[in-house]
Amino acid sequence: MKYNNGQQLWEKAKTIIPSGNQLLSKKAERFLPGFWPAYYQRAKGYEVWDIAGNHYFDFAQMGVGACIIGYADDDIDNAVINAIRNGSMSSLNSYEEVELAEKLISLHPWSEMARFARTGGEACAIAVRIGRAATGKDKVAFCGYHGWSDWYLAANIADTSNLDGQLLPGLKPAGVPRNLKESAVPFNYNKIEELELIVDKYPNEIGVIIMEPVRDVEPEPGFLENVRKIAEKIGAVLIFDEVTSGFRMNLGGIHLNYGVNPDIAVFGKALGNGYPISAIIGTKATMMASINSFISSTMWTERIGFVAALHTIQKMEKMGVQENLIKYGNYINSGWERIAKEANFKIHISGIPPLTHISFDCDDKNAAQTLYAQEMLEKGYLVGASVYASNAYNYEIIDKFIADSLPAFQKLSLAIQENNIKRHLKGDIIQTGFKRLTGD
Repeated sequence: MKYNNGQQLWEKAKTIIPSGNQLLSKKAERFLPGFWPAYYQRAKGYEVWDIAGNHYFDFAQMGVGACIIGYADDDIDNAVINAIRNGSMSSLNSYEEVELAEKLISLHPWSEMARFARTGGEACAIAVRIGRAATGKDKVAFCGYHGWSDWYLAANIADTSNLDGQLLPGLKPAGVPRNLKESAVPFNYNKIEELELIVDKYPNEIGVIIMEPVRDVEPEPGFLENVRKIAEKIGAVLIFDEVTSGFRMNLGGIHLNYGVNPDIAVFGKALGNGYPISAIIGTKATMMASINSFISSTMWTERIGFVAALHTIQKMEKMGVQENLIKYGNYINSGWERIAKEANFKIHISGIPPLTHISFDCDDKNAAQTLYAQEMLEKGYLVGASVYASNAYNYEIIDKFIADSLPAFQKLSLAIQENNIKRHLKGDIIQTGFKRLTGD
C-alpha cells in the first residue's frame, strides 16, 4: 500500500494549520506516526478510500463516533440534498427546527424545551451558560470531558493537573482569563465524596454540575441518584453531557436507562450521522433562563443539521440501530477476547458496547497499540484504541476483522514475551490523547 501521499500532505498541513487539523482525535500521530493515511477522498458504509486510492475497513472511529448509521447513507444524504436544493439558508426559519425540538422532547418526557447548535463543545458551553443564568451562581463542578471552552479549561488555571483524569495530562490553559481560576472544579466518576467535598468547600457557590452520565464504567449503585440529590439540595442545575453516549445504548440519552433525569441534556456526534448538529434540551424552568443571556449564531439556524438529525432518528427507529450497535460491540469484544486467549496474552476491554476500548496488558501499552495499528493497516484496516460501532457493520465484516486480527495478536504476544515491542515497529509510538475518566 502507498502511505506517503497522505503523510506528505499531513506534514505540509502542520506547517500551515496549527496542529495540522481542527480535531485532536484525528491527528495522524494518535494512530500510526509516519504511516497513517491521514486523508480520505471517499467514504461509504464502513469503507474508506484514502487520497492515494487505497481501500480500508474502518474499525477506528467511524468519523469519531458521528456516523452511527454509516458513511454516506443514501436516505439521509438524499434528504440533505433535497434540503439544499430547496435552500439550506433563508431570512426565514427552517420549520425542521421545530420538528426536531418536538422529536427530542418526545424521546425525553422529562424535558420541555430545546435549543440547537452545531458542535458538542459549543453545546456544552451553551448549557453551562444557561445553568449559570438559571441559578445566578458562577462555579461549576464537573466530571468528564466537555470540550475546549474557557469555562472547562479554566480548571487548569489553579492546578495544571486538574484535567489529567478528564482530558490530557498537563493541558495548558493558555488564553483562558486568569480570573476564571477556581470557577470550574473537577470530581471523579463514582466518587460522590469528592463532589460532597466541593460543595462543602464552596457553599452556596456551585451553580452547575455537569457530567457524562456514563463513560467507561457503569455508575455504582446510588451514584447518579446522589448527584441528583446534591444538585437539588444546593440549587444547582444538573447537566448530563451525552455528546458521546447519546443514541448508542437506546433511542435518546443513556441516562434514560438509569432513571435519573437531569435539568439539561446535551447531544451531538451521532445525532446527525456526520452532519453538524447538536442539541440542548431541558426543563422549561431551566431553559427559559437562556432568554436573559445573549446566546445566538447565524449558522445555528442553517437547515441541513435539522434535516439530517430528523432522518437519522427516523432510521434509528425503523432499523433498531441501538440494538445492532450493542450486538456488534459485544461481538467485537468477544472476538478480541477469544483471539487474545488463543495468542496467549491478556487484554483489557472497557466502555459501553457501542464504544468499546481495548488496551494491552504489558509494560508498554502505547507501543503495543501502535504495533496493532501497524499490522492491521497493512491488512487494510483503520484501527485505533477504540471502536465506535456503526449500523453499517455486519457479522461477516466483524468476523473478517477478528480473523485478520489474530496474526497481529500473535505477533504482539511474541513481542511482549521478548519485552521488546519497539523492535517490531516501523515508526514512532503513538501519541496518546483524550485520557478518559474511568473511575478506576
